[in-house]
Amino acid sequence: MEASFLFLIRETAPETYDAMSADERRRCLDRWNEWVEGMIARGEVTYGEPLDNAGRLVGRAGAARPLDGPFAEAKELVGGIFLVAAASLDEATALAETCPSLPYGLTIEVRPIAGACHLAHSLGWDTMKEPASA
Repeated sequence: MEASFLFLIRETAPETYDAMSADERRRCLDRWNEWVEGMIARGEVTYGEPLDNAGRLVGRAGAARPLDGPFAEAKELVGGIFLVAAASLDEATALAETCPSLPYGLTIEVRPIAGACHLAHSLGWDTMKEPASA
């Protein structure tokens, strides 16, 4: 049975690319695109997009106003996301480990997609809505 996983792509050392020539950066991007296109062709990636560096951090009501990003205190930026189909967390992790940009400081956080949040789970629910009575 396949499950869904989220890959959070984190750029932890973007300055690494600054030290490369345009040709080296192009080859890195070509390897990246080959990796992504291969996962799509095999049905492993169902969605993926890069994220802009701009953003906002929103907290509880009544707290400080939303903060514009990117956030200087962050050591890395979430640069993109993929939705991935895999049989297990181990299989999804193995797929992430094939990323050609890992040697340049990129990291991938692999997270299972849950049917419900921790609050719903605390009520014994497997989804975000109360189950119909039996």
